[in-house]
Amino acid sequence: MISGEGEKVGFTPPIDASNKPIEFWMGDMEKSMRESVHNVLKKCFLDYAGTARTSWCLQHPGQVVLTTSQIYWTKEVEVAFEKNQVKEYFEFLENQLLDTVKLVRTKLSKMETTTLNALIVIDVHAKDVVEMLERTGINDKGAFEWISQLRFYWENNNCKVKCIQTDFPYGYEYLGNSGRLVITPLTDKCYITLMSALKLNKGGAPAGPAGTGKTETTKDLAKALAKQCVVFNCSENMETDLLARFFKGLAASGAWACYDEFNRISIEVLSVIAQHLKQLFEAKEYGEEDITFCGSSIRLNPTFSVYITMNPGYAGRTELPCLLYTSP
Repeated sequence: MISGEGEKVGFTPPIDASNKPIEFWMGDMEKSMRESVHNVLKKCFLDYAGTARTSWCLQHPGQVVLTTSQIYWTKEVEVAFEKNQVKEYFEFLENQLLDTVKLVRTKLSKMETTTLNALIVIDVHAKDVVEMLERTGINDKGAFEWISQLRFYWENNNCKVKCIQTDFPYGYEYLGNSGRLVITPLTDKCYITLMSALKLNKGGAPAGPAGTGKTETTKDLAKALAKQCVVFNCSENMETDLLARFFKGLAASGAWACYDEFNRISIEVLSVIAQHLKQLFEAKEYGEEDITFCGSSIRLNPTFSVYITMNPGYAGRTELPCLLYTSP
């Protein structure tokens, strides 16, 4: 696998595409991609404890470096709670961050610089969270201030991502080596809301003025969970057939979609979309594996989700039908 940035991750096992129809070997490739990312993540996780962090972060693909770092951060914070050493752990994180900053000033390749830049963004947020826990005297892993964070666990040979009551499986989608969004308190609130929507088998609808980061926040959450997120810019000329085909692909692949400026779509089309989403989310909630959707039989992948962003109050925008508020 070669990312858009030029990072390479090998398939394990290799794929045999000879004498197979394209739909079969493409399915094999998707399965092999997830197995490969799982294997690389497991190796990265096992290497962490026995290698200096400044060396370890340059020896593995960027995506698994960030995930492993967050797994160990979650584990170490909960150990600090048990030992009543939150202040000491905060000081440890400060020193660890300074070591990473020193490393990024050395001579590095473009790929290594990208990995370290993203790691520093994650490390700064991790340090800020521990500082907040220490300042407010939190010393319990059941406290809301802690469980409301995006926490990564390695359980039963798999990665799980948790936030409040949501327990979401890591997607193992190879997303390449790209930057990460700076996490602010508002970003944390969006993560809580969107993760809670996943728990309830619903979608999310960030709303606000243009340029405030609604789409980027949704995309960054997808990166954290290793899910492909397809961004689609909506217009008043969109038709129901186009969106129905889009929904078929999402439901079958388990990917996420983020529909930008969703309320630009005409009210007639929105009413049909509401019916489509109601059918898909109900099937997901009831655990159905195969459904008939718009005349096609599809195998439902329950990790799919649909998100929309809106600029309320702008000229030419449509009020959403009530069904859209209650179904997704």
